[in-house]
Amino acid sequence: MLKLNFAPENDSTYKVLCLGAHCDDIEIGCGGTILRLIETYPDIVFYWVVFSSNLEREKEAYNSACKFLENAQDKNIVIQQFQDGFFPYIGGEIKHFFEQLKKSFHPDLILTHYRHDLHQDHRLISDFTWNTFRNHLIWEYEIPKYDGDLGNPNFFVHLDEQICQDKVKYIVDSFSSQRGKQWFTEDTFLSILRLRGVESNAPNKYAEAFYCRKLVF
Repeated sequence: MLKLNFAPENDSTYKVLCLGAHCDDIEIGCGGTILRLIETYPDIVFYWVVFSSNLEREKEAYNSACKFLENAQDKNIVIQQFQDGFFPYIGGEIKHFFEQLKKSFHPDLILTHYRHDLHQDHRLISDFTWNTFRNHLIWEYEIPKYDGDLGNPNFFVHLDEQICQDKVKYIVDSFSSQRGKQWFTEDTFLSILRLRGVESNAPNKYAEAFYCRKLVF
């Protein structure tokens, strides 16, 4: 497990596993944190997994991941095509994929969905993350949406304005198929960053928020 360190070395090599049920989940939930990790740790390694896609969204997701990971020294982008909205009913197939993933990558940090997210696909990915990776540092990110399930996160990553602007630009530019949806706007993404910045007294106004259930010091 990656442990809390007050003075990490810039040349440390960290392995990060990013898990998203749908093609834009990782970017919306923790894209700013990913950009900050890359900025802080030049040798960071990323394994980026999207579980649901189609031909159009797969291309968008790959292009978006490449933008966010452009400055990462080592990255692996995997985009699966499990059926959107049906994850609880095809859980055996997804669990098998998790077991294979566990054998191929040993992360220090995992970024995954929030345990109490009201979207059934998100919840299942969170549950399988904890079922599969038993001795790892896990941060659960949040997704603003119609369900109104935003809660009270307990872990914050402070971000500067440039990272926030880059995050929003990459999302909006990459996922053209989503532009007609009422929630898919720049102000949606910036507003949650600003709100979490207020809650965590961020010096540069912005933050991403997570749920961290276990942390070893």
